[in-house]
Amino acid sequence: MQTDFLVIGSGIAGLTYALKVAEQCPGKTITILTKARSDETNTKYAQGGIAGVMDFNQDSFTKHIEDTLIAGDGLCNPHIVEVVVKEGVERIDEIIRWGARFDKEPDGDFKLGKEGGHSESRILHHKDVTGEEMERTLLEAIKKCNNIHLISHCFVLDIITQHHLGYLVTKSTPDIECYGVYVLNLSTKKIEKIVARITLLAAGGNGQVYRSTTNPAIATGDGVAMVYRAKGRIENMEFIQFHPTALYEPGVRGQSFLITEAVRGDGGILRNQAGEAFMERYDARKDLAPRDIVARAIDSEMKINGTEFVYLDCRHMDQDNFREHFPNIYAKCLSIGVDVAKDMIPVSPAAHYSCGGVKTDEWGHTSIKNLFASGECASTGLHGANRLASNSLLEAMVFSHRSYLKAVDQINDTHFNTFIPDWNAAGTTAPGEMILITQSLKELKLLMSDYVGIVRNNERLRRANRRLDLLHEETEALYQRTEVSPQLCELRNMITVAYLIVKSAELRKESRGLHFNTDYAQRGEILQNTIL
Repeated sequence: MQTDFLVIGSGIAGLTYALKVAEQCPGKTITILTKARSDETNTKYAQGGIAGVMDFNQDSFTKHIEDTLIAGDGLCNPHIVEVVVKEGVERIDEIIRWGARFDKEPDGDFKLGKEGGHSESRILHHKDVTGEEMERTLLEAIKKCNNIHLISHCFVLDIITQHHLGYLVTKSTPDIECYGVYVLNLSTKKIEKIVARITLLAAGGNGQVYRSTTNPAIATGDGVAMVYRAKGRIENMEFIQFHPTALYEPGVRGQSFLITEAVRGDGGILRNQAGEAFMERYDARKDLAPRDIVARAIDSEMKINGTEFVYLDCRHMDQDNFREHFPNIYAKCLSIGVDVAKDMIPVSPAAHYSCGGVKTDEWGHTSIKNLFASGECASTGLHGANRLASNSLLEAMVFSHRSYLKAVDQINDTHFNTFIPDWNAAGTTAPGEMILITQSLKELKLLMSDYVGIVRNNERLRRANRRLDLLHEETEALYQRTEVSPQLCELRNMITVAYLIVKSAELRKESRGLHFNTDYAQRGEILQNTIL
C-alpha cells in the first residue's frame, strides 16, 4: 500500500494534522492507522480541559508563559513555550469553528477553570469530558474528507528505514530516512508494509508501563520504542508525571479513573486519614501547587500513615455546580458507594503523562528524515521537567499544525521508496504459552512502580536496570522464535520504554521536577536534557 501522508495514531495530534493536510492537499492520500477503535486514545480520557489565554482583561500571554516555565522547573525551552502559548489561542479558535462545544456562562462567555500551577482561570472545558468532546469534533470532520483513509485495529510494528534495505544504521548515521511502516493487520492476521512519503508519529503515551495509570490499555509507548529502535533521538524520559488524584479502588489494576485537577480548582481539598488538610505543609499554593509537588506530598502522607490513599474533600462545595461540571466523576463515585456531598473521595497518584519522548525541533521534525512527531510521544521542549496542567492538548494542536505546514511544503520533493522488502517471518512459530508474556508484563509493571515511581534513589534504579536486562533478554528470545502478536510487541515496546526511563533517571544526577531522587534531594545545576 502507498500513501502520500501516513499518520500513526488517531488522537488529537494525529487527527488535527490529518484534517489540515487533507484540506490543503485534496489530490493527495492520507492514511491514519490506529491499533484499536478510532476513538480509543489518551485524548478521549482527558477530563480537565485545554489551557489558553481567552480573557485578556484578567490574563495575558506573559502570565501563561511564566506559569509554564515555573512548572517546568528550569528545563522548558523558553522559545517553544512562547510559540505554544501565543499560537495556541488560534488553534483553540479553530477547533471551536470545527464544532467543539466548550462550556459557557449564561452571558455567552466561556467558563474558564483554574488548575494547579495556573495563576489565572484559563482552562476551557466541556464538563469533565473535554478530550472526548474534542475527539468527537475531529472524527466528525475527518469523515467529511474523501482523501482520508482511517484504518482501525492495525498494529504498527516498525518504522522502515535504510536498516530494512540491508544497510548498517547507527545513532551516528547521517540522514536516516523513514520510508513507511510494517503493520500487523489484526483483521487478516497478516503483516503488511505501508510505504509513505511523509509520516507523522502521534502514537500517544506510555502509562501502561506502570501498575496504576490513568492511561487506557493502548498507551504502551509504541511510538517512542519504534523510533529508538530506528536509532532516532529520544530525550527526558525520566520525567513521568503522576496525576495526584486518581480514584482509589481496592484491587483495581491497569487504568484508574481520573479525578480531574479541575475539582481542586473549584475548591476540593486534600486531606489525610486524620482529616487534616495537609498541602499547606508542603507548598504555599496548597492544593493548587504544580502536579509534581502535590503527587510527592500525597506519596509522603501515604508513607507516613501507612495507607494506600488520601482523601479529596468536596463536601463543602456547591453540589449542584459539582454535578453540572463533573457529571461523570459524580456518577463514577456514586457507583462505588461514594456520595461526594457526604463522603470524601479516596484518591492516590497514578502514572499519567510522559514529558519526554521523541526529540523534535520547533516544526515537529524528528532526527529521522520525513518523520514528524506530535502529541505525548514527542518531546518538543514545552514541558521541561513537569507539564503544566491542561497544556498537553494545546501542545498537540500547535505542533500538529506546525508539522502540517512543513509536511505540505516538502511533499512534492519526497518520493516513494518502492524497494522495501516484505516482512521476514522465516523460522517463527505460533506462541506456545501466553503466560510467558503476561507474567513478564506483571513483573515489568511491578518493578517500575516500586523502583521508578514518584520517589527514586540510585539503588532502586540499579535494581530496576538489572531486572529489565533479564526481561529484555527473555522477551527478545521469544520475539525471535515466535510469530508476532500485539501482546508480544507491546511487551517488547514497554520494556524498551522502561529502559529509557531508568537510563535517563540514572543519567540525571539531581532532583528536578518529576524526577525526585532522594540521593540528590537538592536541585543541582545540571540543566541540559538527557538525550538517548
